[in-house]
Amino acid sequence: MNEIYVTGHRNPDTDSIVAAMSYAALKNALGEKEYVAVHLGTISDETNRMLKHFGFKPPRFIQNVRTQVRDLDFDRPPCLDASVTMDRAWQLMRSQKISAIPVTNEDGTLYGMLSAGDIATFSLNTIANPVVEEVPMFNLLSVIEGRVVGEGGDLVDSLSGSVSIALPQSCENLLFDSSDSIVLCGSQPDMIRRALDMQVSCLILCQTDVDPEWVKDAGKTCIISTPFDASRVHRLIYQAIPISRPCATGDLICFHLDDYIDDVREVVLKSRYRCYPVLDEEEKVVGTLSRYHLLRPRRKQVVLVDHNELAQTVPGIEQAEILAIVDHHRLADIQTRQPINVRNEPVGSTNTIITSMYQEHGVMPSPHMAGLMAAAILSDTVMFKSPTCTKRDIAMAERLARIAHVSLEELGRELFASGAVDSKSAEDLLRSDFKEFHIAEQNLGVGQVTCIDSEHLMQRKEDLLKAMEEMQKSHEYDMVILMLTDVLQEGTQLLFIGSDDAIRNAFAVEPKDNTVFLPGVMSRKKQVIPMLTTLWG
Repeated sequence: MNEIYVTGHRNPDTDSIVAAMSYAALKNALGEKEYVAVHLGTISDETNRMLKHFGFKPPRFIQNVRTQVRDLDFDRPPCLDASVTMDRAWQLMRSQKISAIPVTNEDGTLYGMLSAGDIATFSLNTIANPVVEEVPMFNLLSVIEGRVVGEGGDLVDSLSGSVSIALPQSCENLLFDSSDSIVLCGSQPDMIRRALDMQVSCLILCQTDVDPEWVKDAGKTCIISTPFDASRVHRLIYQAIPISRPCATGDLICFHLDDYIDDVREVVLKSRYRCYPVLDEEEKVVGTLSRYHLLRPRRKQVVLVDHNELAQTVPGIEQAEILAIVDHHRLADIQTRQPINVRNEPVGSTNTIITSMYQEHGVMPSPHMAGLMAAAILSDTVMFKSPTCTKRDIAMAERLARIAHVSLEELGRELFASGAVDSKSAEDLLRSDFKEFHIAEQNLGVGQVTCIDSEHLMQRKEDLLKAMEEMQKSHEYDMVILMLTDVLQEGTQLLFIGSDDAIRNAFAVEPKDNTVFLPGVMSRKKQVIPMLTTLWG
């Protein structure tokens, strides 16, 4: 419940995934709250190769950060087994000051819900109809603190019948239905003798000594002795009923830990109940939820890395609490409810910033983590050839490489190996590193594939343009761009669906067949988006 999610953008590249992992590792090393690296979209082949190379498992996948039932401070009252007595349930409600309690089966799954109203209704009904049915002997003896006298009661597992206190005027009525009568007697030898002669099913002796002759003449009558007076026993005997009988079991409304609060609120507003059981993934009861729990829900806490744009962040962010942002992109449209720590620096990789944070706090990353962070810097700076690359990126990558005992050159060759690209569909290539941008009134999507042989990929131009056209229609983009960035050529084959004039005016080139080669263009954020922003801004 106290986890803090660290997440990159929706279509994560290597820098985004590793930034979440390295930031979480730093915070946990400093002994702060439990930070957990998570990811949103599909992890690319490049990133998976690096994770496997350095012995890491992918971060946890999440779909959104909408508030769920598990985020609420719902009540966690004790759950009672269906066989527990009403007396025990009522005492528990009074001591804990609760108005309802879950009733469970032996395996912890939900049987029903017992409310104070259920107990009150059952108790009032016994006034008009003073009859008990199948009361377990164990329950009765527990409630009235009684003991069985003689051998007649040892063979009885449960009691049923009308309940009456033996008064002179009531004894005549006992003649009509003696076999199903439960008679309560005080120090009244004549009454006790008469009840035994009538062979009532059960005789409860209240605050009186037991005469051996009564036990001898009991026959089939079950005799129970109790230290309570007859009036109290008469009230308590109904409280020996198992709570499985008065509790509500039909048409129950319950919620699960993963249910979203928006959905829960709609159900609660349409129902009349004050309390709802909460179940876990195994359908076991873990608590109860009331209306007031929905008033001030505890929001999920999130740290954003490698982005600060609403269109790129995790769905449901408006319901979450953003604690910090670590990024190297332009400032965009993320809004927060309160001041937060923001670290935004003009470097080529988010991991360069996080490496500086390790250094500032005097924490050295493990060799495996250092190697992974070095790979992330190489990826985002395209082996230091991107115009976004700075001297700090190079210095930090070299330092991390020394800690990890790896060669940056060899790591770069493995990073941009092109073998896995051929097995991908055109749509997968387009989505592998895809970001949305909103510039003025223009909505566009820009994908980027970094490789060492763009000419090979250009052989699939028609398939790529078709996939881009389908994405434009399905998402209603004004323009879709795919950058095939070639590390060796130090340039980008730019494919686009949209206005030729926009590409012509933004980059001062003449496009042909939805394609143009841009020498020296390696960076989406520094060489493509700014040019389009200038055009439309």
